[in-house]
Amino acid sequence: MKKTVLHIINSVGRGGAEKMLESVLEQLHDYENIVVTLFENKEFAEINHCKKFICLNLKSIYQLPVAILKLRSIIKDNNVVLVHSHLYWANFTARFATPKKVALVTTIHTSIAFAKDYKKWIIRFLDRISYHFRKSTIIAVANGAHEQYFKLLNLKKGKSHILHTFVDTTVFKATNILGDKAEHVFKVITVGTLRYPKNHLYLIAAFSALKEENIELHIYGAGPQKNELELAIKQTGAKVILKGDVKDLQNVLPQYNLFVMASLFEGFSLSVLEAMAMQMPMMLSDIPSFREQADKTAVYFDLNNENDFVFKLKTLVFDKTRMGEIGLAAKERVLSNFTLQHHMDGLRKIYSEELNENK
Repeated sequence: MKKTVLHIINSVGRGGAEKMLESVLEQLHDYENIVVTLFENKEFAEINHCKKFICLNLKSIYQLPVAILKLRSIIKDNNVVLVHSHLYWANFTARFATPKKVALVTTIHTSIAFAKDYKKWIIRFLDRISYHFRKSTIIAVANGAHEQYFKLLNLKKGKSHILHTFVDTTVFKATNILGDKAEHVFKVITVGTLRYPKNHLYLIAAFSALKEENIELHIYGAGPQKNELELAIKQTGAKVILKGDVKDLQNVLPQYNLFVMASLFEGFSLSVLEAMAMQMPMMLSDIPSFREQADKTAVYFDLNNENDFVFKLKTLVFDKTRMGEIGLAAKERVLSNFTLQHHMDGLRKIYSEELNENK
């Protein structure tokens, strides 16, 4: 009989954590999987590849005690042997609800030192107190996220692992990115929620200096910063177009010459991995997580100097050889390090260790 693992997450949406969970569940046939969400997501009602899907339908974070009691009952009624939580509200709930005899694993998806929510004292307090109440084995998606988690919360480092985010290379396959384009415009793409950490305003400022060039930036994503970005584009006259949300990025990327991201911080960007797998040449902000992901397979620019971006982009536009080299190197790096199989091998090993220790 298969052992039962319960996966808990805030809700089922389009974020990297949610996409990661669904991909993992599709492969995790060695266990019976139950998925629990705290909040309803009207856009995505449920998740596939699990034995049970349960939404606790919380209307407010003040109902967290109710969620804890409900989760404790679900764990008991379904003979759950391991709980795996994602994102902080789910992490807190899992720590307070999971009995000592049940293994508990927590995935940290971002660098909390820069995360807006972790500037709130209540989030830091709940994370610290829940970790002291029930220590969970930590999985961090990047080295920076791992170090910052224990440092910022002033926690004694317990059992933990680095298990990188992955890309589905059966969907994101290299294509003729640098092939002849019908259009004369050099097209640049960036992908990310329209929020402050993605730093789209930096790119708009940089492209305002490129108005005389046949270079255009398309931003894919939705979010609360849309009106601010539209105003900045209008005021600067930058050749930037907001394209809205995108579901089939693997079909969109081949339409572009270059992938860029100007993020102020990241956990371990899925969008970057997807571009790497598609053999896209990339320009990335010079932050530790991007260096960890792409190493020498991207051109990095200074976030404190838009002119650095402008100079490096202009140089790259006329160097197809260089673009081809970094694109190919990026694809090879993904295949060697960041595939779904790499992630599943690591996750199964962690689960096995946890279950053996909790016998």
